[in-house]
Amino acid sequence: MKNLEIYIHTPFCVKKCEYCDFLSFPADDATQLRYVKGLMAEMIFYGPLMKDYQVSTVYIGGGTPSWLNEEWIAALMEGVFECFNVAEDAEISIECNPGTLTLNKLLAYRDAGINRLSIGLQSANADELKLLGRIHTFDQFVTNYEVARNVGFKNINVDLMYGLPQQTADQYLDTVNRIIRLRPDHVSAYSLIVEKGTPFYEKYKFDMVRQEAGMRTEFLPNEDELYDMEKAGQAALKEAGYRQYETSNYAREGMECRHNIGYWTRENYLGLGIGAASLIENVRYTNTSDINDYLSGCRNIHDTGEEIFRTNLHVAADVIDRKGQMEEFMFLGLRMNEGVTRENFEKAFGISIDAIYRDTIDSLKEQDLLIAKAGHIYLSERGKDVANYVMAQFLMD
Repeated sequence: MKNLEIYIHTPFCVKKCEYCDFLSFPADDATQLRYVKGLMAEMIFYGPLMKDYQVSTVYIGGGTPSWLNEEWIAALMEGVFECFNVAEDAEISIECNPGTLTLNKLLAYRDAGINRLSIGLQSANADELKLLGRIHTFDQFVTNYEVARNVGFKNINVDLMYGLPQQTADQYLDTVNRIIRLRPDHVSAYSLIVEKGTPFYEKYKFDMVRQEAGMRTEFLPNEDELYDMEKAGQAALKEAGYRQYETSNYAREGMECRHNIGYWTRENYLGLGIGAASLIENVRYTNTSDINDYLSGCRNIHDTGEEIFRTNLHVAADVIDRKGQMEEFMFLGLRMNEGVTRENFEKAFGISIDAIYRDTIDSLKEQDLLIAKAGHIYLSERGKDVANYVMAQFLMD
């Protein structure tokens, strides 16, 4: 059977964080319940269409899925198992925020078949949490984490963020070391990106420009300070036994996030909910971001009758041509430390990687940005520092 990943978007948050530009917002219980029913309608519709696929991973993201009533999360999982062919060893994750977790919720998640938690801590520093607009404290996180371990969760990720306003490398390293002492199975460490449309953008947009230009900054860490934070965190995690397997992700042996690896290796995935994206046989579908349109459409989901499969929930359905597939294979695959393989490229496209990218690969090797070894092509340490530049070289005119 073909492999399929499922992403379920739950857009609801108690309070939107100052830096967040994700599709998320507060909502009352009635709206949340209507939305859960909409997700169930999507599952019922897609189940028969996906009968030739086996689900290897499920990821419930947000928003803050752990804000929802645990019975609704359990109902969603019941729908997944009823509508799709889920592998026995499937990785099933849910995003959680401290301050919204309870013992009852964790027990419900476990009993519903969820076997991986991704907890959004961001920082162990009280002032930084307040600055970010987080609703929790570090002590609440620790309590939630310990309860999760006690009820049997053996696969827990912790999200961290660096490059915060006024943050120093020592402050970030203190957060990293506090997390290391708890021994989570996986750590995701992301650099703050100041996005348009957020409160942070209004506060720090000029500083962001200075940072990107390598100029002296007033609030945000400058380019050198940001680099020092990243390297300090990498070193501490490596020493503690975490392997960096992707640009922002570190794991203990065998605990890499299978769902995210599927994105980077272009597995088929089905996105459910508002704004969710799907990639099915090289067609990328995007659901409407309007919750009212979504809920209305879920009452009667139907094929629009176009040549490619498309429903009334979709606002876009883009066929990825062969050139685009090759580009994605390279710049997504190079996010991972092991990079891409010549064998997989030829298997995917029926032609050698050198026939398409030899000049690019040779040029990047000469610049000491890329390494080609034992059938693998991957970023050098220097290449990781300028990863966006390297990946851009694989975009064909």
